[in-house]
Amino acid sequence: MKIFLKTEDEIGLMRRANQLVGKTLGELAKHIKPGVTTLQLDKIADEFIRDHGAVPTFKNFPNPYGAPFPASICTSVNDAVVHGVPSDEDVLKDGDIVSIDCGTLLDGFNGDSAYTFCVGEVSDEVKKLLKTTREALYLGIENAVAGRHVGDISCAVQDHCEKEGYGVVRELTGHGIGREMHEDPQVPNYGRRGNGILLKAGMCIAIEPMITMGNRSIYMMPDRWTIRTRDGKPAAHFEHTIAIRQGKAEILSTFEEIENIN
Repeated sequence: MKIFLKTEDEIGLMRRANQLVGKTLGELAKHIKPGVTTLQLDKIADEFIRDHGAVPTFKNFPNPYGAPFPASICTSVNDAVVHGVPSDEDVLKDGDIVSIDCGTLLDGFNGDSAYTFCVGEVSDEVKKLLKTTREALYLGIENAVAGRHVGDISCAVQDHCEKEGYGVVRELTGHGIGREMHEDPQVPNYGRRGNGILLKAGMCIAIEPMITMGNRSIYMMPDRWTIRTRDGKPAAHFEHTIAIRQGKAEILSTFEEIENIN
């Protein structure tokens, strides 16, 4: 395992890349409504990222099966947990939710963030799932402090979601981030306090709770990318990239652009 501690200059570059991700998600928020296809959203994101001097990191990103990701964002609708592939056949409907995961490469460093959006009027039951998942993300961040352990983040996320009766996906994790989109260490959404890698100032990680309304069991679609819940119930996904500090973590990405519109 090789963990790269970032300098202040490097964290500054990562902040720029992540702020662009937040702006991209904010731009997409303007267009999320019934009748829009996920492929339309992908084209908007791709153009927006490139117009701002960056490259969409996800485009052609390889998976372990040798399948390059064909789009610039992941669009995961309803029971799709993560890695949904945008399509002109995937038309958003009133009452849907769609998780959009976005990555940028700007001046040699990566940004990565995700947000689950409501499409039109969504049920209170689903709204609660989204609220709980988002709360879990921030509880994880509160525990991401120099001198603590990855397990402190993991336990905070797991405890908050499981007490509400939700499933916590175990096969997929958060991750270190920097010059590469995925670096060490892995950051699971389940675990025990005091376990795992010691957190040090200068570490940059992406924390991303992936939470299911029902059973936590998942499966992969034949496209070898899209991950769905086995019971067909909705899932939520929120993600921030942060820098570990002495005291309080710095959130490098942002949801402000989204929430100013929503």
